[in-house]
Amino acid sequence: MASDLEFADYVCDQMRDAGLITHRKMFGEFAIYCDGKVVGFVCDNTLFIKPTAAGREAAGPIEEGLPYPGAKPHLLVRERLDDRDWIARLVRVSAAELPLPKTRMPKKQSAH
Repeated sequence: MASDLEFADYVCDQMRDAGLITHRKMFGEFAIYCDGKVVGFVCDNTLFIKPTAAGREAAGPIEEGLPYPGAKPHLLVRERLDDRDWIARLVRVSAAELPLPKTRMPKKQSAH
């Protein structure tokens, strides 16, 4: 089941105090970015945050789940999504431990 754009927008609004929060549609779901880093996913209208040591500590006891088949377990955010301070802190500390995305080399134009 694909996620709703309205839900992805709500998720981003809830965590807006963490930094520059954006989303990108991918395969009917959404990748969530904080300051250019992928920090999580919205899949089936559920928020999954990439696990980091600081994120686990900030989250406290939290359920884990798989955002998509073959994924590693992520932090599963349900009821606490409505707690703006909590979700912004979780995203901020998680993003601090995550690497920036690798830069892609531009594709070479083939000569005709």
